[in-house]
Amino acid sequence: MKTQLKGDRVLAGKDAVAELYKTSYFGRPRDDGLELSLVEAAYLHFRGKVEIELEGKLLDFRAFFEQASLRQPNFELKYIVYKDLKERGYYVQPSTVDFRVYPRGSHPGKSAARIFVHVLSERQLLSVKLLQDSVSSAENVHKQFILAVVDEESDLTFYEIKTATPEGEMPEPFPAVKTDATFLEDRVIAWDAEASGALYTRGFYGKMLDPERLQLSLVESLYLFSRGIIVVRDRKGKVFSFGEFVEKASEIEGSFLRKYLAYKALRDSGHVVKTGFKFGTHFRVYRKVEFIEKIPHSEYLVNVIPADYEFRLPVMSGAVRLANSVRKRMLFAVEKGDGVEYLDIGRVKM
Repeated sequence: MKTQLKGDRVLAGKDAVAELYKTSYFGRPRDDGLELSLVEAAYLHFRGKVEIELEGKLLDFRAFFEQASLRQPNFELKYIVYKDLKERGYYVQPSTVDFRVYPRGSHPGKSAARIFVHVLSERQLLSVKLLQDSVSSAENVHKQFILAVVDEESDLTFYEIKTATPEGEMPEPFPAVKTDATFLEDRVIAWDAEASGALYTRGFYGKMLDPERLQLSLVESLYLFSRGIIVVRDRKGKVFSFGEFVEKASEIEGSFLRKYLAYKALRDSGHVVKTGFKFGTHFRVYRKVEFIEKIPHSEYLVNVIPADYEFRLPVMSGAVRLANSVRKRMLFAVEKGDGVEYLDIGRVKM
């Protein structure tokens, strides 16, 4: 079948509507025939279904591929993903999000697309704002959002990305106790034995320094301080205000306030939150802990990121891979005003 390359589209005659669209749902019917996207045309060329002309000259696959790459950004990446999805048995249509993918056993006209697929190279940066907007747009129309990453050897990794609202099951965020505490170099010590024991065994805060005293992290300390559970003093006995605590903690760790907002949101929603240092993340998060002697596996690993963050995909891939390998979900807590929004990112098989 003869077709013509025009701009960033390939045009076919009216006979293509019956042969390509009505049987296999390639392209979009127009009054004068069928309009194919560049990736559809390349796939059909590869399958020997169409011939493509440019200004009267017949293009072989190489010539067309080079022309298409000049006319559409990331063309070769999109072609790799499109071909992979087609060969897995999906009906795929190009769209503004790169591709709409229909459920297996269905097709355009029978049901709506189920998946939106966005394509990136492993070398490209991914704006978290763009990602949030894309995921939100997909979820608003009840679609699954998939990020297809093409590595330098043209292997594909698919990630499902969705918003999350994690809910914990802890009956109280802290026991009703009060104690003095001292801000030392980069942590806080609570001194009262009874209060320390309750915070550790019932609230699952910190780690006991000895049987009577409790060590607290900076985010734990500010959370308990803000709730009136501890009074924090410097080593000369001066009581900190909330702002003074934040200022000092931020001198120690530049991202402290951002981490604190995520910690607060997770604690307020009924979770137990501990450091994720051993996993290379900010936090590991438990939905419910009943006994300090028998802490279960955590449900989530959480990294806290600013609203203007740009993902480097190899770094994102490493975090998700690690979380999956230890049977946890990887959440990215995105700073938003005085709170956070969560993106849940996990590898999927298509």
